[in-house]
Amino acid sequence: MLVFIIRRLLQSLVVLLVMSLLVFVGVYAIGNPIDMLISPDADQMDRIRTIAAFGLDKPLWEQYFIFVKNALSGDMGNSFAFSTPALTLIFERMPATMELALTAIVMSIVLGIPLGLWAGLRPNGIAGKSIMAISILGFSLPTFWVGLMLIMVFAVQLGWLPSSGRGPTSLLLGVPVSFLSVDGLRHLLMPAFNLALFNIALVIRLTRAGAQEALLQDYVKFARAKGLTNARIISVHVLKNILIPIVTVIALQFGSIIAFAIVTESVFAWPGMGKLIIDSIRFLDRPVIVAYLMLIVVIFIFINLVVDVLYSLLDPRVRLSDTKG
Repeated sequence: MLVFIIRRLLQSLVVLLVMSLLVFVGVYAIGNPIDMLISPDADQMDRIRTIAAFGLDKPLWEQYFIFVKNALSGDMGNSFAFSTPALTLIFERMPATMELALTAIVMSIVLGIPLGLWAGLRPNGIAGKSIMAISILGFSLPTFWVGLMLIMVFAVQLGWLPSSGRGPTSLLLGVPVSFLSVDGLRHLLMPAFNLALFNIALVIRLTRAGAQEALLQDYVKFARAKGLTNARIISVHVLKNILIPIVTVIALQFGSIIAFAIVTESVFAWPGMGKLIIDSIRFLDRPVIVAYLMLIVVIFIFINLVVDVLYSLLDPRVRLSDTKG
């Protein structure tokens, strides 16, 4: 297992280096932030001084090596717009985004797996067909439209839930969270469900397909022949054997949820990293954009590493085949 983890870590470092180059070049080659930061009435000397102050007068390759050198010491540069370390701005918004993403993942698991099992065990029933129809809607409906409909129904017409904002927060292990209060939960419910809807549909379909395939396997037939109850067969033999693809998808989707929570955060005015990156793109605040994208890359790499380890724990054949290769 140790050799397996070390090999994955080395591969992750290579991926991180390559992605840093792609992200840096991609962001720094588009647009000129000086046009946003300097008044049109400024003279040429002011432009030259500002460009030199931000280090934009150097060649792109030199800027990249300076970026890598500073990044190794934890410095991703200062925001052009706020004159504050980019990572500080992002970390201030991260708890809100992480809370939203974790709640969406929990919703996906709590709703997706039971509904998927139900649809897989009773595929021809009314409930099973209804669940699959709902999952199709979850795949098809645009996130921003679902968010607006949720606001219109539950906030405007029924008045049950607030339409925007995060609500009051309290500290949990030094991290501000909103789910510890009733009002905070009311603010969290709609954006989290909106963010989770696609993943609920995905988990339903994965669980249903896995359950139907597992029910045809010999080990399930043998368990029935031994006289085991349906509940034990499902919980021990069926669910355990379909967990690998479900764990993989849920883990990878967690990274996607964090990366693409921008739409949900914009619709519900949720004060997370998504709103910050939208504002940074508007002002071409390169350090913040690069720091955000690199953070997302690190999250994806870390999640992939965790998934690989979980794979090897759930199915030792994965670890053994990788070691032999």
